[in-house]
Amino acid sequence: MSESVTIVGGGLAGLTLGIGLRQRGVPVTMWEAGRYPRHRVCGEFISGGGQNSLARLGLLEGLQRAGVGSAGSAAFFAGKTRVAARPLPKAALCVSRFVLDEWLAREFQRLGGELRPGARWHGEFGTGIVRATGRSAEPVTDGWRLFGLKAHARGVALAADLEMHFVPSGYVGLCRLAGGGVNICGLFRSKSVVPDLAQRWRDWLGGPAASVLHSRVADARFDEDSFCSVAGLCLRPQRATQRNECCVGDALTMIPPVTGNGMSMAFESAELAIEPLAEFSYGQLTWDGARHEIATRCDMRFTPRLRWAAWVQRALFQPLARAVLMFLAARSEWFWRGIFGRTR
Repeated sequence: MSESVTIVGGGLAGLTLGIGLRQRGVPVTMWEAGRYPRHRVCGEFISGGGQNSLARLGLLEGLQRAGVGSAGSAAFFAGKTRVAARPLPKAALCVSRFVLDEWLAREFQRLGGELRPGARWHGEFGTGIVRATGRSAEPVTDGWRLFGLKAHARGVALAADLEMHFVPSGYVGLCRLAGGGVNICGLFRSKSVVPDLAQRWRDWLGGPAASVLHSRVADARFDEDSFCSVAGLCLRPQRATQRNECCVGDALTMIPPVTGNGMSMAFESAELAIEPLAEFSYGQLTWDGARHEIATRCDMRFTPRLRWAAWVQRALFQPLARAVLMFLAARSEWFWRGIFGRTR
């Protein structure tokens, strides 16, 4: 009889892992503190190997029917500096988490997975338990408090499918969604706790007066129910082999959002974990063996990517370095494709 696997966290990584295990006949129970559908702070931009993971799991076609858009160009703005729309080396997918998470949850249940929404896990993370609970909160990182904000809006005219706007306190990404909406998602940093964030989120997402970002969202019609926030973000690269738990997705490590690769890493890490966990379930591999195999696979896949992403993140928070990066991205196809590829 197959050993069951418990997944704690029903986000992208947890649901994808659960689907992959159910496709192989593994009994799976998933605990999720929230309920579906729900909005999450997310760029809603799938760029990189995650698309291949979804295709291999047979999920890509169904997602496309559920309402997935395509992004083929990106533009960058910082003060008076602009990088005009450039073709992405590989087209990305754009999909609302409100749609995506619910679709994945239904697929997991359709395959016979046991989903427990609104249920918080209070047990240990020992044998047969996978942590997919999202990021590990860290109130202060290198002296900064990092937080993310997200909201959907209409009435926003974009110069490219994806726009990235660098502001003094962070950056904001605008991404086209299927149906004419735009996802507006930002990463910000502050030396102190930010008061009244729930009331002032439009000011943060709207950018400084006279900025291109400010003009973009000046007449935006925000979906109030879509607003969400997250704090305590840690973007310091983590190695899976240094963890004592079996982790996937953001619970393992987070990549700086500016890369547009976070969703992809969630899908990729889930796919990397499927076979070792299936072998554990079938009695072909011990739990420690499965956990070590998953960690090794994730480190081999993600470590170089995370190093490049951390370097890009640091540079973008330094005005002079950011100006150099934008200059090169605007004028060098080799540099543009190189940075794109190395952060994926």
